[in-house]
Amino acid sequence: MSGWPVWGVLTPGEPTQLESRARSIVMTEMDQALGKEQPFEVITGRRRYHAIVGTDPSDMGAEMQLAEELSLGCDEPVYSIDRANDPWTVISWRNGALEVLEIDPEALAASLGCPLPGSERTSDRTTRTPLRTVALLEGVKAEEARHALEEDHGEPFPLGRYHFKDTPQGLLLAGGKGGMNFAHITLSEQFPQATVYGVTASPSLDTFSVTVMQAGEGLERFTRPLRPDPFVPEVSKIKGENSPARIVAALGIPAEWFRNE
Repeated sequence: MSGWPVWGVLTPGEPTQLESRARSIVMTEMDQALGKEQPFEVITGRRRYHAIVGTDPSDMGAEMQLAEELSLGCDEPVYSIDRANDPWTVISWRNGALEVLEIDPEALAASLGCPLPGSERTSDRTTRTPLRTVALLEGVKAEEARHALEEDHGEPFPLGRYHFKDTPQGLLLAGGKGGMNFAHITLSEQFPQATVYGVTASPSLDTFSVTVMQAGEGLERFTRPLRPDPFVPEVSKIKGENSPARIVAALGIPAEWFRNE
């Protein structure tokens, strides 16, 4: 595998079937027809559990989507792991219902017989780069966004699940406990006229990506370091700016939103 996995799912099942199922969950039929590379790798475990892992920060949230779907009808728990943020988040899923666990993800993975790639290099927690996703949604207000997400979810969110802030540039949205989980993409689909800027970055902004979307589709993307995507054109500027710090400022996102609280 190229790169250090920033998210993962630990799930029982047969590896080939899991790969096919995971592909159908996180990739559209068009993605698959065009031969787009799948954003994950299946790591076969020693017993019933196997790991599905991804290395691209722009795919953060896929672990929750995968774990929720894979847990439906599964007798055993499925675990999603966010290794990008600090502290790492481990969530147990049973029939689509989640429970946040206070447990070390690498110890959990080892106990299930499927150690996470790179575990041997992560005993020193200072080697990890925490990442956070924040989105700017132009033309959308906090209350209508909250209502749309809760309708999609089927029930009100617990306090702190998402952070909403109306600004002169538009709505700022960040994930609380449980991360963003593609909420900005869901809102892009539900408000197709809105332009959505999804920003994933490390606290120092040295790892940085922006995807510009409308109607749930990526229009263009800016990444540092450069990570070209053949299906979304790479651009050299966002809002006329070409450095992460100036892009964040142009979008009206406080830099501290990417730092650990």
